[in-house]
Amino acid sequence: MKITKLEKKKRLYLMELDHQQTFYITEDTIVRFMLSRDKVISKEEFTEIQDFAQFSYGKNLALYHLSFKARTEKEVREYLKKYDIEDTIASQVIANLKDENWINDHQYAYSIINANQLSGDKGPYLLSQKLAQKGVPKSTIESVLKDFDFTEVAQRVADKLLKKYTGKLPARALQDKIIQNLTNKGFSYSDAKGAFDGLDSQVDHETTQELIFKELDKQYAKYARKYEGYELKQRLTQVLARKGYDFSDIASALREYL
Repeated sequence: MKITKLEKKKRLYLMELDHQQTFYITEDTIVRFMLSRDKVISKEEFTEIQDFAQFSYGKNLALYHLSFKARTEKEVREYLKKYDIEDTIASQVIANLKDENWINDHQYAYSIINANQLSGDKGPYLLSQKLAQKGVPKSTIESVLKDFDFTEVAQRVADKLLKKYTGKLPARALQDKIIQNLTNKGFSYSDAKGAFDGLDSQVDHETTQELIFKELDKQYAKYARKYEGYELKQRLTQVLARKGYDFSDIASALREYL
């Protein structure tokens, strides 16, 4: 077989054999096999050229995808699939990129978790979930997590939540809100409770009274239309308790309010 045309087409080259068969190859393929117009190649060489051209094209695609940011093995494989790279070729590409350290799921997981330690707000459970969705193996995630202590992250998030809700919630509701937010962000209950306990979150009596009377104004307008006397008092007690107020504070407020 003779190469009758070798023409550049954007990032690939069009190779023509015997003025009939054509296919695209990469520049790396040309260099590797020292291809040029009028060169004669055997069937065996042609098969090698085809295989390497697919591999080289797949690798170039993967490197382009990786040039923007680090990716996991799963992300690169899915990207190659979008471009119809065969599974066997994709596996060869990924194995090569792993050897050259372009793909490293352990390193990827470490960088994500480390960045979270510095300025993030997620706990280990949520991070594990997100990394698993990216295709990082469970064993790799667990191995990396052993190197990190999330105490400071939980405390940092708790501090922000305290500033957000102070003056808006009574003591018990404030505790519940902060702990719930922390567990939603992937921290264990014990870590969330420990972070809350580390806060200076004492809600003073005046703030509690102000909040409870403000809530009473709203709830009284709602329930006084349907209930009165003992039934009204019970309804107000129940709704205030659900809002996180202590029964002693509720009883005191109702004595003054009703």
